[in-house]
Formats: sequence, C-alpha cells, structure tokens
Amino acid sequence: MKQITLIKMTGCPYCAAAFKAIDELKAANSAYAAATIEVVDENLQPERAGKFTDYYYVPTMYVDGKKIYEAHPGESYDECFANVRKVFEAAS
Repeated sequence: MKQITLIKMTGCPYCAAAFKAIDELKAANSAYAAATIEVVDENLQPERAGKFTDYYYVPTMYVDGKKIYEAHPGESYDECFANVRKVFEAAS
C-alpha cells in the first residue's frame, strides 16, 4: 500500500470525523486495515505540515505526496467517509 499522510489540527471536528471514517473503513476491509497513516498535527508539527503547501482546510489527506482529499466547511460525515474511502482506494 502507498504512503498515506493526514494533516490535522487538534480539536478539529472534521478531523475527528475523518478518524472515525478511517476506523470504520479499516474494520470493514482487511486491505485498508493494513494501511499505515502518517499523521501530522499542523499545530504541533508546523515544519512537517509546511512541506504540504497546497491545502487550506483540514483534514487533508495525501497518497505518496499527491492530495486526494481536503475537507471543506460544512462537510457532512457521509462526504467525509466517501472521501476517506477514495484515499484508501488511491493507496491500494
């Protein structure tokens, strides 16, 4: 599986939704369960987050450095879930 990177911020409700979707997808699919996700907290690791210059909102997820998903204000859980699934599919 390709490298997945997730940029997040502590306390972000959309990030919490993404982690919930990740857990549900990993529980339902053994291929996804094998995936490792590098988590970068924008507040705690600004130097690492700064390497990714093409996002504004969090969570944002990359596969091998290519942005696949960036949340947007007002995003529903269903949208988040579908986008996280796309990340796993891109990484497979």
